Amino acid sequence: MRTRPTLSWTNQGPSLPRTTALTDVVPIVARGGVLVLSGAGLSTESGIPDYRGEGGSLRKHTPMTYEEFTTSEAGRQRYWARSHVGWRTIARAHPNAGHRAVTTLHPLLAGVITQNVDGLHQAAGSPDVVELHGGLDRVICLDCGMLTPRLDLDRRLREANPDFRATTDEINPDGDVFLPEHQVRGFEVVPCEECGGVLKPDVVFFGENVPRPRVEQCYGLVDNARSLLVLGSSLTVMSGLRFVRRAATAGIPVVIINRGETRGDPHASIRVDLPLGKSLTELAEVVLQSGNGDLPGR
Repeated sequence: MRTRPTLSWTNQGPSLPRTTALTDVVPIVARGGVLVLSGAGLSTESGIPDYRGEGGSLRKHTPMTYEEFTTSEAGRQRYWARSHVGWRTIARAHPNAGHRAVTTLHPLLAGVITQNVDGLHQAAGSPDVVELHGGLDRVICLDCGMLTPRLDLDRRLREANPDFRATTDEINPDGDVFLPEHQVRGFEVVPCEECGGVLKPDVVFFGENVPRPRVEQCYGLVDNARSLLVLGSSLTVMSGLRFVRRAATAGIPVVIINRGETRGDPHASIRVDLPLGKSLTELAEVVLQSGNGDLPGR
């Protein structure tokens, strides 16, 4: 029978789990049944910055909201012009050591839920990834619901805007970038080829709800897991935090590996503050070779 992890209390409320060594994670992962919940911090080593970490894009960029996209033609023009530039960086990104380590650990995993929309888990070879917030590699028509590949839309946008030459070095996890207004002005947005409707990337914008069936699927994965391993997520928004809370309430150990504190720390059994790529590679090597033992330099 599972028992809920206990938290010590101070006069200020529950104390955070101490930051521990990666060796403490080994026996939990070696048991198997590990559900991975990944965030933008896992993709930073692939050249895609996160939202809230040091230098995160929310410090200088306001993401597109669902309300603005669906109600403002100018907002859609601005988004697609900027996303047309940003998509090139997302499409060129390659999985890093952290993604590859998660794939290596696949025999011990109960599943992977990612809050990322970059498709790098799948590119690294992880099967059956649940994309909580959707994927930038697809486009959906808000009128007829037809899904089409982003590559097709990219081609159509290039054909409709042959003189568009904007570039930027600032990319966001959702593929959006900053462009000055004069570069956005005049950008031609193309409609759905099937019905002429409004096209939107098949991702969950800020202010938009994750589809309920997808949430229930993730709850089912949590309920059947032996542990929850959070990788590179600040858990600032409820979208991911609810699964941490669900696991903790059920007595399922929660392990968080992230640079810096997270909103889920009070629910964690173990919290590790280390770079993800190198740490996950070492973790996978030790777990799969011996199932226990010491990690180098930890």
